[in-house]
Amino acid sequence: MPSGRRPVHRLLRLVAPKVVRGALAAAILCLPVVVLASLVTISWDELIEVDQRAILAATGVTRSHPALFDALITWQEIFLPWHVYLAALPIAIWTWVRGLRGRTIWGVATMLIGWNLGLQAKLIVERARPLYDDPVSRAPGFSFPSGHAFNTAMMLVTSLIMAWPLLRRWPSPARVAVVAAAAVVIVLTALDRVFLGVHFPSDVVAGVLLALGLAFASYLGYRYEPRRESR
Repeated sequence: MPSGRRPVHRLLRLVAPKVVRGALAAAILCLPVVVLASLVTISWDELIEVDQRAILAATGVTRSHPALFDALITWQEIFLPWHVYLAALPIAIWTWVRGLRGRTIWGVATMLIGWNLGLQAKLIVERARPLYDDPVSRAPGFSFPSGHAFNTAMMLVTSLIMAWPLLRRWPSPARVAVVAAAAVVIVLTALDRVFLGVHFPSDVVAGVLLALGLAFASYLGYRYEPRRESR
């Protein structure tokens, strides 16, 4: 083999098993989202009824409380996908400077690829936005999965994994507080979408589950160390 091809060949031998392992893990971890998407696609009556009732109840509360509506709109703007991933930049710089360079490259790549996969999922399912009388807000594009819920969860979970070797050195209460804060932000973002009436509950659940599945599957692939062939 020409010497110029050897580094590329070694790189492929190192990366390919990681990619395959990550893809297999994603197929398993994201299975609940596939099931949920299938139920949405066939318009399963029980799911549609629960979704519609939840939307009507949630938007009824929002409509009756103008201050809540203003807070929800503000939250929506803060957690636009590009805002979310921009907020991950200081975390990536921190992990890079502290020597976790491979982990940083993995985290940034996972977030960017995940962002694209979330968009592709919408195009595959093509679920229409909720329809109901007197909507409190509107949003463009398809509904399943929720982009806000997916991207917020994707960024926060991936960032936590990426920075965990550094966070692990913190006192236990501080670590718990960071993880709890991330969970609260994810839940509030999911609720924001439902109370604004722009996503069904199943959309936000799917968004969070998809983010968790992809982030952990990617990490399993990244951590995999293929066995070296004995000579």
